[in-house]
Amino acid sequence: VLPIVFLKYISDAFEDTYDKLTEMGRDPDIRDEYIARGIFWVPENSRWTGIVKRAKDPAIGVIIDEAMESIGKENPELKNVLVTRFGQSDLSSRVLGEVVTLFGNVRSFGDEDARSKDIIGRVYEYFIGKFAEAEKKGGGEFYTPRSVVRLLIEMLQPYKGRIYDGCCGSGGMFVQSHKFMDAHSGKLNVSVFGQESNPTTWRLAKMNLATRQIEADLGDSWEDTLVKDLHPDLRADYVITNPPFNIKDWGWEYLQDDPRWKKYGVPPKGNANFAWIQHYISHLSPLGMAGIVM
Repeated sequence: VLPIVFLKYISDAFEDTYDKLTEMGRDPDIRDEYIARGIFWVPENSRWTGIVKRAKDPAIGVIIDEAMESIGKENPELKNVLVTRFGQSDLSSRVLGEVVTLFGNVRSFGDEDARSKDIIGRVYEYFIGKFAEAEKKGGGEFYTPRSVVRLLIEMLQPYKGRIYDGCCGSGGMFVQSHKFMDAHSGKLNVSVFGQESNPTTWRLAKMNLATRQIEADLGDSWEDTLVKDLHPDLRADYVITNPPFNIKDWGWEYLQDDPRWKKYGVPPKGNANFAWIQHYISHLSPLGMAGIVM
């Protein structure tokens, strides 16, 4: 569902901008006009209006895959992000077409008014929260309850600087940090760094942040943070994170001489909790602070 929501959002934003440029007498086919406004370039075969018209086509899954593929090729920052499995999905083309039609009847997620009200961000948050609820315990992998995130952020008060979350899930810590900054100073002066080991969740985070135009370095792909740290030289002003609890198999046998354990010693073999805490301490700047759900 969420990749389809995302496809509609970026297409709505593109088509709204296209119409506005046309009204202003500017050439709507110049890519730089969209880049300057923080809008993704959407090629013709990926535009939502065309996809909705073909919702009843038995090949709707393939049509969506091709749309996603084209957007990924045209926007390098969406490389590896968009799902292209609808053509091979167990979902029948009829059901998939009905989902497309359902969203086709919803007002724009991406026009100027919707963007100013963060409609798509709220839709994302709603869906991710519902999925986490349905997953019960397993849902904590990609979603930390909003109240917990807000508590950490109100304690740390990240007004500016470098923010890091090496288990970033769907990116909620970054979203709430941005909201905090915006509410308190009205401007964003922050660099965001993260990592995630689950491919589906990494994609969710990339889409979640892209809908809010939050630039974040989450690496080019998903990786296990303890085994392969993508930001070894980063010293963050704020760490805000909810790592997985009590992981038994965390790569202890490969990481005996890791510099992260230099100060407090090698963490125990059968539980990663102390490894996570040391990992985050090693990533703090001299005056940096960490809020860790543990």
